[in-house]
Amino acid sequence: MPQRSHSNPNEETRRRLRLLMAGLVLGFVIMLLRLWYLQVIEGERFAALSENNRIRSIPQRDIRGQIVDRYGKVLVDNRTSFTLSVLPEETPKLDLLIPRLKDQLPIRWDELEPKLKHPYAYRTIQLLKDLTREQVAYVAEHRWDLPGVFLDVEHVRHYMYGELSAHTLGYIGEINEDQLKDAREHGYRMGDYIGQSGVEKLYERELRGLKGAREVEVDAIGRELQLVQEREPGPGMNLVLTLDLGLQQLVEDEMAGQAGAVVVMDPRNGEILAMVSKPSYDPNLFVTGISVTNWMRFLKDPRKPLQNRAIQAQYPPGSTYKIIMAVAGLEEGLITPKTTVHCNGFFPFGNRVFKDWRKGGHGPVNVHSALVQSCDVFFYTLGHRLGIDTIARYAKGFGLGLPSGYDPLEKPGLVPSTAWKRQARGEPWYPGETISAAIGQGYNLVTPMQLLNVISAVANGGVRYRPHIVKRLESPDGKLIQEFGPERLGEVPARPETLRLVQQALFGVVNEPRGTGWRGRHEQVNIGGKTGTVQVISNSPKGDRLPERFRDHGWFVAFAPVENPQLAIVILGEHGGRGGSTYAPIARKIVEHYFKLPPTPPPQSPAVVQRPIVRPPVAATSFVPQPTTAQ
Repeated sequence: MPQRSHSNPNEETRRRLRLLMAGLVLGFVIMLLRLWYLQVIEGERFAALSENNRIRSIPQRDIRGQIVDRYGKVLVDNRTSFTLSVLPEETPKLDLLIPRLKDQLPIRWDELEPKLKHPYAYRTIQLLKDLTREQVAYVAEHRWDLPGVFLDVEHVRHYMYGELSAHTLGYIGEINEDQLKDAREHGYRMGDYIGQSGVEKLYERELRGLKGAREVEVDAIGRELQLVQEREPGPGMNLVLTLDLGLQQLVEDEMAGQAGAVVVMDPRNGEILAMVSKPSYDPNLFVTGISVTNWMRFLKDPRKPLQNRAIQAQYPPGSTYKIIMAVAGLEEGLITPKTTVHCNGFFPFGNRVFKDWRKGGHGPVNVHSALVQSCDVFFYTLGHRLGIDTIARYAKGFGLGLPSGYDPLEKPGLVPSTAWKRQARGEPWYPGETISAAIGQGYNLVTPMQLLNVISAVANGGVRYRPHIVKRLESPDGKLIQEFGPERLGEVPARPETLRLVQQALFGVVNEPRGTGWRGRHEQVNIGGKTGTVQVISNSPKGDRLPERFRDHGWFVAFAPVENPQLAIVILGEHGGRGGSTYAPIARKIVEHYFKLPPTPPPQSPAVVQRPIVRPPVAATSFVPQPTTAQ
């Protein structure tokens, strides 16, 4: 029987030991090679990374330029504020950090959570802005227990007069993702604050300054050790507006407690001297982020305080539209200065009767007295003869139906025509609709800014200027960078003699015994104007018998002095009653303030002395409105 062969156990052990030693030597060689690679080949790069990881760069908000009025009075400036921020990557246990701050500081963690988890991962996330002294003291006292959390001092916007001129100046707010898509190439990043409305938005690039940064040394868990270097933020350009602060304050006071808009402009160049929209808001609420409570309060307020009524609210122009009607009738040759219409207080048309605002009528009137007394029947008659498309052509010639060019957010208004109604409503235009349109009712819609352009062009002889509110740009040290002059948009479709006739009639509105705007008369300055009343609901009772939301709107447009106009004024009051009685006195005070006249008592009676008006000799014609049948 063959014998089995057995290997030597000692030899097997030695073999395994040799393999183990070889593996150890190989591993040691690999480790030495890796160390050599890291320390020799990549040593410099890793040393730089190590150094950079100990340095935290904290961006600082830029300093926006000042906004001042035409006389250099500061309207918007900057103030210092403490901001609490966090670097999530240097906060190893964010869940433990939150409870330490939650009970002491009013941080809205529910709003911050999306930012903490954002794929952008903001390098710096602001936790709380505009800290009080007590809050700053708490953070400073516990800073060693708050890794990655730091305080910073930054410049935030300060609107010196609160609600005054808020819609004109606008406000700033944190940039959103849609805005960032277009602004990233200009150096904006998440967390920046930019202009959101008004001139803050229109001149964002000019007002924006240069960002600064603080580089601080931090330890392994993100706590600040020392300041390494600091780059101070730089201020932006200063914006000099055309606004007159004193005049703006006067108008704000006169419109306090009301809803509406007032704009005052120089008809010689389009410079806005005052612009008020009521109700208003305080833009200081936005400078460090508006609270949800305040934001929802604004959104739910039925009076819409965030809306700039001067350019974004649209209303029927009412009897102010009769200015355009008079020009159209004279230019088309359908009337002359001596053409008369007998007004008995109503205008029958088809199966309807259109009433005049004055019960019993005005008797025989020509275009001058029809404007002075705001006779509806005269313009019903004229409108029927002109037709809606001719009326629309002249309205557009005065700039209605299009934004004025002041702001991209302007509403265009509406000038109705046969083509418009077919396209918008899919219906034909009915002749009876022309009768309402002729006195500024029906589908007609204008903004106060557009109506200001109408009275401005009448005042200056027919030139339409683009309204503007920025006079010039200056460097932080006051050097002129850019100046903005008048920009002509065109001329209205009216001959000089036609505009002179209308100017004389508008002078009569304020100064003649039966003028509807006699409450605006001033003894030392010749004021011309036109009143307007807009019914909110048809055939409504007047005065206090009607709830406020259903009461008439009131217009008053004016210019002064009539012989050399320097002011054009539009006033719109929502649910405020007739323009002549309620708003003509405000125009009077505006004129008084602008020309620095001492306050004088307002006229107590329309029985004033008519001043002589020289008119060219024209042939008289006359026609009497007859009942017609609607087609």
